[in-house]
Amino acid sequence: MLPNSIKQVLRQGAKSNVTVYGHVKSVRHSKNVGFADISDGSGKSMAAVFKDPSKFLEAYPLKVGQSIAAVGRVTESRGKGQEYELLMDSVKIIGDVPDSYPIQKKKINVQTLRSLPTLRHRTQTLASVLRLRSTLEARLSKFFVERDFIKVNPPVLTSSDCEGAGETFKVEKSSEFFEKDTYLTVSSQLHLEVLSQSLSRVWTLTPCFRAEMSHTNRHLSEFWMLEAEISFIDDVQQLTNFVESMIKSVVANDIPDLIDSRFDPKDREEISRRFELMRGQWNTITYSDAIDLIAKYMPGEANVVWGDSISTAHEKWLAGSHFKSPVFITDYPQEQKPFYMPKSKIFDESRPTVACFDLIIPEIGELVGGSLREWQLDPLKQEMLSRGMNIDDMQWYLSLRENGTVPHGGFGLGFERLVCYLSAMDNVKDVIPFPRVPESCTC
Repeated sequence: MLPNSIKQVLRQGAKSNVTVYGHVKSVRHSKNVGFADISDGSGKSMAAVFKDPSKFLEAYPLKVGQSIAAVGRVTESRGKGQEYELLMDSVKIIGDVPDSYPIQKKKINVQTLRSLPTLRHRTQTLASVLRLRSTLEARLSKFFVERDFIKVNPPVLTSSDCEGAGETFKVEKSSEFFEKDTYLTVSSQLHLEVLSQSLSRVWTLTPCFRAEMSHTNRHLSEFWMLEAEISFIDDVQQLTNFVESMIKSVVANDIPDLIDSRFDPKDREEISRRFELMRGQWNTITYSDAIDLIAKYMPGEANVVWGDSISTAHEKWLAGSHFKSPVFITDYPQEQKPFYMPKSKIFDESRPTVACFDLIIPEIGELVGGSLREWQLDPLKQEMLSRGMNIDDMQWYLSLRENGTVPHGGFGLGFERLVCYLSAMDNVKDVIPFPRVPESCTC
């Protein structure tokens, strides 16, 4: 039988002969009474009280960072901030720490914590971020189950680069082992299209890899992507409505643990503000309208014209300054997008666009990208040939359009970007357990 977590101990209320396992987060004492905070990472910490501090600490020399088993009785707390406390009778020190143990009860900047990959998650803030990831995944799973989606497991090794999704990591000696070059996946989309033709509605949360020499606060070399593919849809608005419902489902309720983990009141207020903003009114504009707005109203961007890329700075201005809300941008120029996107419903030969969208949010920029997929064989093959693609290598993908093809579409959401935004963290490196970025893979 497993020992009770601290959350379970606190739920049980007042009780005698209790053993609490965890790490010491702080130790303080006066002449007559001492206090220790114990945390096991499950959420709540346990306030532990001991009398006659000089004698108690001589018998049990507590230090921040030690792992311990504290024995005593749980009673209603006399202090503020917690309902129950542990009156300690004895302590077993399971794992000691050196005097140089770096995670002390003081503010440590995140740059320093990145240099401590095996210890940084013992801080209250970063531990809460990992719990947030778990909570979001649970809420997303519930959302998809309720809508009859099947969670699937597409491959990490692939012979396709998903055309334009990013630079790939080539697997060494793969041509010898698999008889063709193989890569770490940059997106599961093409394989999800295969599975959606059998299961209608599929989704996955999968690691993806991009070999880009980017050092920004919103890029990782290894990251997690939530992707979904839906059969029998033929309008981009069906996708944007679905994405909005999905994200609003995960922010419908606040996450008190996430807020309580932050010491700075401004951080707490910002987290609450972001949850509230995501619950509010969202906007939708076309790429053409977005370009017009940027050229007309964004400082220093009067020279932006149709056909130019919408940069991260443009995205942040649109969502953060102009609309002050999440914004869907639809119908991008055909030349900016991959081969599998069909023409927009309203198509202009002089300004050819495709049936796609990006969701942009304040402070982050792009969070979700998606599109309808060209589901008919001849237009798809023609577009691939016009781009100089090798038809033979993609015959497995084309075969879908030859065997009971159906209209379909899907999207991909950068999971770390969602976590980063909701936790009000500044860098995606701080919302993934072990960040993989150019020139850094320490463990």
